[in-house]
Amino acid sequence: MPVEFLGIAATNDGSETTPRSGAAFDKQYTLRLARAHEDHGWDRVLFAYGSGSPDPAPAAAYVASRTDRLQLLLAHRPNVSYPTFAAKTFATLDQISEGRLAVHFITGGNDHEQRREGDTLTKDERYARTGEYIRIVKRIWTTREPFDHEGEHYRFQDFVSDVFPVQQPRPAVSFGGSSPAAYATGGAEADIYCLWGEPLARTAEQIEAVRAAARAAGRTGAPRIQVAFRPIIAPTEELAWEKAHRTVGAIRQRSGAGLLRHRRGGAPENTGSQRLIAIAEARERYDRALWTPTAAATGGAGNSNALVGTPETVARALLDYYDLGVDILSARGYDLLGDAVDFGRYVIPIVREEVARRDAERAARGPQALAAVGE
Repeated sequence: MPVEFLGIAATNDGSETTPRSGAAFDKQYTLRLARAHEDHGWDRVLFAYGSGSPDPAPAAAYVASRTDRLQLLLAHRPNVSYPTFAAKTFATLDQISEGRLAVHFITGGNDHEQRREGDTLTKDERYARTGEYIRIVKRIWTTREPFDHEGEHYRFQDFVSDVFPVQQPRPAVSFGGSSPAAYATGGAEADIYCLWGEPLARTAEQIEAVRAAARAAGRTGAPRIQVAFRPIIAPTEELAWEKAHRTVGAIRQRSGAGLLRHRRGGAPENTGSQRLIAIAEARERYDRALWTPTAAATGGAGNSNALVGTPETVARALLDYYDLGVDILSARGYDLLGDAVDFGRYVIPIVREEVARRDAERAARGPQALAAVGE
């Protein structure tokens, strides 16, 4: 099966290891980073969402109008706008990008962060709302006749949009989470299910949970699986591990000085971060190249487990996940621009070449071998 690579569409050069050098929305840097991804073999970039961060939708429109092939994944929280409005925004972006948009729906795993923008629902209520929201957006994208909606969280009458996506029948819907409620919602509604990088055995368990949820929802197929990592690469293993320890040292220094906004006292509320912390407490290294101190240093914040080694080692580690059924590989370094170039130049070609070789071998063995890839 084909493999895709997802990078980050940051709007400034700040990361967990270094402060940003300019404004939160640095227009020149935003475009430079996007073009670096487009020029170095990446398929798509994520426009992330934060309560106080630059609005990702106009940032995505800006990048879309100035790139040719790069696909866009727009993160969106249902609490910030009504689904009728959001569906039109997404369709307009798909028109601007000429069919390059996918949407990642964020339910929200931190009550404090949600309340910053007036969202007071409980976690389970948020998942129910997200499911309803996605269903409405899908219907708006694909319905040419006015319709009414009477749901638990949204009610409207006689709505029909006059702007539709370029992609038919609609753009892809992306979703993530590691709790039973997340599996249920994403298993039912998502085209792409996103996981944070965990050890291979635990990732396999999560993939099966997503597929079981899809079956329980009556789907004949399952979402594609995406897994996210923080690559730390260098020409030799020794240099890569030296770089890894420098990286985690910089994270700890900034965290200790209170310079990482995502660090708050107490244990994290969301299941995904709790899993990352538990994995880090058990061991520092797993499998071929997975390293957990970067996650521990951030309190399990988001995509934070690293893959450490030479480009060949990291590529082989990514292929281990591909063999589990992961076909979208998300990667974001700590030097956003430099690492995007290096990863695209040295890691992506190795993975693509090996995936093509394996696919050719399966094709030669016949249809049954090809069908087994997604099992």
